[in-house]
Amino acid sequence: MNKPAMDEASSRRTAMEREYVLAVEETIQDFLNRQRLAILEVSYEALPLIDAIESLCLGGKRMRALLALWGWQAAGGAADSAEIVKAGAAIELFQSAALIHDDIIDHSDTRRGRPALHKAFEAMHRDEQWDHDPAEFGTMGGIIAGDMCLSFSEAVFASVAVAPEASARARRIFDLMRTEVMAGQYLDGLSEVVGVEDPEEALHRASTVIRFKSAKYSCEHPLTLGAALAGADRELLQRLREFGLPLGEAFQLRDDVLGVFGEPEVTGKPAGDDLREGKRTILIALTERSAPPEDVAFLESHLGDPGMNDETVARLRTIIRNSGALDEAEGIIATTERQVSAALRRIEATPLVTEALNVIASKALHRSA
Repeated sequence: MNKPAMDEASSRRTAMEREYVLAVEETIQDFLNRQRLAILEVSYEALPLIDAIESLCLGGKRMRALLALWGWQAAGGAADSAEIVKAGAAIELFQSAALIHDDIIDHSDTRRGRPALHKAFEAMHRDEQWDHDPAEFGTMGGIIAGDMCLSFSEAVFASVAVAPEASARARRIFDLMRTEVMAGQYLDGLSEVVGVEDPEEALHRASTVIRFKSAKYSCEHPLTLGAALAGADRELLQRLREFGLPLGEAFQLRDDVLGVFGEPEVTGKPAGDDLREGKRTILIALTERSAPPEDVAFLESHLGDPGMNDETVARLRTIIRNSGALDEAEGIIATTERQVSAALRRIEATPLVTEALNVIASKALHRSA
């Protein structure tokens, strides 16, 4: 394909994605507006729940929704279908529910450069000078908003109307996605309390968390969900899984690297946030497998300290670098990128779909936020 033709194809893809994302956001907005009216029938005092969900939902990169779109297109779905828009909205609402609960569990103060949702409720309590503990109120508000967002995701997905067989196959993927994320979230929390493990066991545990808490629901399931809704056969779904799962694992590993080495003004999170939260990531497991005992002891004595100062963060970063863990993580990402590229070549799809998936993969693996 010559350059003008390539530029034209790229412009077409970009326009399709922009139109789709806009439609997804309008669907979310319309749905939330209807829920706002329903809440008013209960009490206007509960409206902050919808406002908080709206502030979180109407933002982000929409990678999961876009993967659903291109999975749908890979299986021959019509480009102008309202059903894949609704599916994308359901996936993004589920993503928001997961983020709300994840921030509470991880005691994260910020999300996308703004206060995390539970911290916003905490601030509201302080501003109003209400009784009792602001932090407890914030946690309560965050849990309820997360649960509400989860139920919204289900309601939107249930409204997707496709052929019965396609609907049943997509429903199985959607339900499995939710179960795996919850189990993965639990395993993530468990990994922070079981104490020091054998390095290989710790690495296996971290890999399991990456796969089920993040990788599958970030990439594999949205992609196969879109394809299933369009009536994809088992062979195509398997090819898409072979592309989506390693992409999701590398995507999360990149996220773990950014959680330690990312720039706050780009990531929207404080420097070394994952270290303060005590996350037992692959990066930490690789460090403890290779670092000298005294460095491992220092890491263990400070990992999970919410009051960790910048000097300690800097030293822990140095320990991770000197252990070779950062280079090893980057090597894993590079190897996985080649695996993803090979899997993409095995997917029989139009050049437009192939280019779109290739661009999404590149952005996911080389991002800085």
